Amino acid sequence: MSRVIIVHGWSGSSQRDFMPWAKKELKKMRYEILVPDLPDTDNPKIETWVPYLAQVIGEVRESDILIGHSMGCQTILRFLESLPSGKKVDKVILVAGFGPYLKGLTKEEQQIAQPWLDASLDLDKVKPHANSFVAIFSDNDPYVPLEENRKVFEEKLGAKIIVEHNMSHFNEGAGITKLPVLLEITE
Repeated sequence: MSRVIIVHGWSGSSQRDFMPWAKKELKKMRYEILVPDLPDTDNPKIETWVPYLAQVIGEVRESDILIGHSMGCQTILRFLESLPSGKKVDKVILVAGFGPYLKGLTKEEQQIAQPWLDASLDLDKVKPHANSFVAIFSDNDPYVPLEENRKVFEEKLGAKIIVEHNMSHFNEGAGITKLPVLLEITE
């Protein structure tokens, strides 16, 4: 049975946004589903989130599908960057993922996000660790500038880009609790 590991974003949890819906729907598709609750979700840190994800995943499998939301995408990419040569997953799906570009943050939020933006992330090292990448963006995301991040993921990861209309940051606060495109991509 293939595993799907869904990684929530900053201030998220396994019980928020589209996570509960995705878990239920993907289980129906006969996947083994892991949706960990990352530690200290309101103050995400690379040095805690990435090792925590590594512990949850254990040994990667070539049939694994990793789905991240927002800061969860950064966590997945950094986890993949740390893998030894020859280890890979099948697919990585990045929902509202960001490379070096974020916008619309308060001063306090910027302080929390800045270490993620400043810490190097070598996407050339990430790319060999997955058979394919898909990046899903919204055309009205208040935090993730579409064109800048799209370009990074297309050029560096060869990601297939999907742009959804009016989905904001794909979160509960914007009324988004389902993401049907995920089911099409994971099939």
